[in-house]
Formats: sequence, structure tokens, C-alpha cells
Amino acid sequence: MGSLSHLDADGRARMVDVGSKPVTARRAVAAATVRMSAATAAVVAARDGPKGDVIGPARIAGVQAAKRTGELIPLCHPLALDFVGVEAEVDADAGEVRLVAEARATARTGVEMEALTAVAVAALTVYDMVKGIDRGIEIGDIVLLEKQGGRADWRRDE
Repeated sequence: MGSLSHLDADGRARMVDVGSKPVTARRAVAAATVRMSAATAAVVAARDGPKGDVIGPARIAGVQAAKRTGELIPLCHPLALDFVGVEAEVDADAGEVRLVAEARATARTGVEMEALTAVAVAALTVYDMVKGIDRGIEIGDIVLLEKQGGRADWRRDE
């Protein structure tokens, strides 16, 4: 473990200066799980929620959120993203919606926060779209699955 790059010598939060870092291809993948009743998950799978299709708006919300990550996370660098995608898989029997987001950029800093923001907001959107029929929804397991580019590549051991 190294030192925290977002703290200065006096322990104050600061934005990291990435100006001298090389511009390289960066990629990150994150996931989130939304748990609900099996009946609610069946409604999501059938694209027949109280507000209509759930997955389409959730995917769009995730993409929009990733593009605004620098505005939402105080010390995060605003990035020109090359790509953001959000995919969803519904397991009605298990009562789960699994969301996976991928973010890519050619930049001096990574896109982990963009991928994580995308799945978090997509998960919140799933909640919003079906909260009228199921208040017991749980959003969990928001995790970084992998990152590529920069100092080192990393992959979560599942």
C-alpha cells in the first residue's frame, strides 16, 4: 500500500496533478446487483414495469452519469470518454438484476470512477422504475471488476 495521492503533505484533500502522466488507453469495468422479489424481477424481465421498460432507461442513466462523474465526485478529473456502455441481465427466479458498465478513455488518468458511477446510477434508476410495486429493493455489490491502463492492470478475483 502506498500513500493516498489525494492528500497533500499536510493531509488536506487535493486534486491530483496528472499533467506529467502519459496519455494512454484506459478501460474499467464495474458491476452492481439490484435485489428484489422474484415477482418484481419478472416484471422487469417482461419490460412491463409501472413506468414501462426498466432496463432501457437504466442503461441510458448509467451512460449519462458516467459522463458527469467529474461533476459528482469532488476530486475526480473530468474526462472526455471514448465509450461508455451499460448492460443488464435479469434473473427473475433469483430476483436480481445484474448491471455491468464499461468505460474507456484515452487519457492521463483512469476511468474506474466513471464505470462505478455508471452502475450505481443505473441501479438507482432500476429502483426508481419499480419502487411503486416493491419497496424492499436492495442495491448492493457495487464493485470494480477490472481496470486496464496506467501503472498496472488489475482484475478482481471472483
